[in-house]
Amino acid sequence: MRVAVIVNPAARKGGARARWPAIQAELAKRLGPVEPLFTQAPGHATDLARTALAQGVRRFVAVGGDGTANETLNGLLDPSGRLVAPDAVLCPVPAGTANELCRALGHLADAGRAFDAAASPRTQAIDLMRVRCEGLDGRPVDRFGYLIVALGLAATISHRTSQSRWLKKLGEVAYLLMTPPVTLTYRQREVSIEIDGVPAGTRRLFTAMIGNTENGGGGMKLLPGARFDDGVLDLIDVGGVSRLGVLLGILPKLYSGNHVHHPKVRTARGTAFRFDSADVETLVDLDGEMVGRLPLEVTVLPQAFRVGTV
Repeated sequence: MRVAVIVNPAARKGGARARWPAIQAELAKRLGPVEPLFTQAPGHATDLARTALAQGVRRFVAVGGDGTANETLNGLLDPSGRLVAPDAVLCPVPAGTANELCRALGHLADAGRAFDAAASPRTQAIDLMRVRCEGLDGRPVDRFGYLIVALGLAATISHRTSQSRWLKKLGEVAYLLMTPPVTLTYRQREVSIEIDGVPAGTRRLFTAMIGNTENGGGGMKLLPGARFDDGVLDLIDVGGVSRLGVLLGILPKLYSGNHVHHPKVRTARGTAFRFDSADVETLVDLDGEMVGRLPLEVTVLPQAFRVGTV
């Protein structure tokens, strides 16, 4: 079995570099000698995956956070979101600030499971999200992801966290620590929403998230009940509430999922979403990485790729 091990040494602000020798030893126990492919810049994991795929590799171990796994996955897909090689398998190994795909797969609760899955013949099909928006440079963005697309406040919190040299070293708690200062200065936006081609009105929003899994933001239960293999995406939006209302009435409930019962929180399900705003710039985040700004379209591609499992 040919395997490409793509490692982001900068994940968790360099924490992955320090952990790599131990990770390499665990992988070697299961896969034999491991020759890593180290990323050198944002987007490099995608190029490394494409090159390895063209050379006949079909199993891709992504060592880093969700951003590294996302970049690796994008290197396995054609422009329509189909796997270039139908038998290609993604195997994420948690070493980043956020590792929500590993959490959803049960690979955080038992550290050995991620290493076992990297060598296991078992796989699981997962839905894919296609994201189209405007890049920060004004050019169109067309990307694929598997976890959560966030816009507005949640995207801004993620972006500010990733820009902090010291916060990301703290791991998952970094997002929680960044939430109060960003929320207290963030201004709501007028955003129009369309679900499965049907207008759902315009709302003054703090944030909205379209998700493929329940968890995000370091273990928060953002979208209770969401599943990554049912062919449907879940939407949650928050608006028409004060900043203190968000901090005191919604934020404390995010880890339990009880925020969905708040009167200013709305939920919906669908296969295609569109968001637009004529207001100030509204950022868009995909799987923990900043990808652009509104307008935004999100569609689901059911069970479009496979991950290693045990």
